[in-house]
Amino acid sequence: MHQPTTFEVDGDAIREERTRAGLRRSELAELVGVTPRYIGQLETGTRLRMRRPPYFALRTALKASDERLRRKPPRPTEDPPTERT
Repeated sequence: MHQPTTFEVDGDAIREERTRAGLRRSELAELVGVTPRYIGQLETGTRLRMRRPPYFALRTALKASDERLRRKPPRPTEDPPTERT
């Protein structure tokens, strides 16, 4: 099965897990091997995707699951868009 090269992450979940772990952005960044600015961009949604190595390091540092950190796909609408003729 094909593994994605990037993962779309949920910035709110990252921030919540980081604060729950009692880590500052700089501390988490050091554990993950990225900059504090990068962590900030993830948390604010400026950056939505992560490459595999830092994503796995983030997941390990926060002791969080994929279900918690990955962005959920949008829910489909009940009414499909109508075509205009």
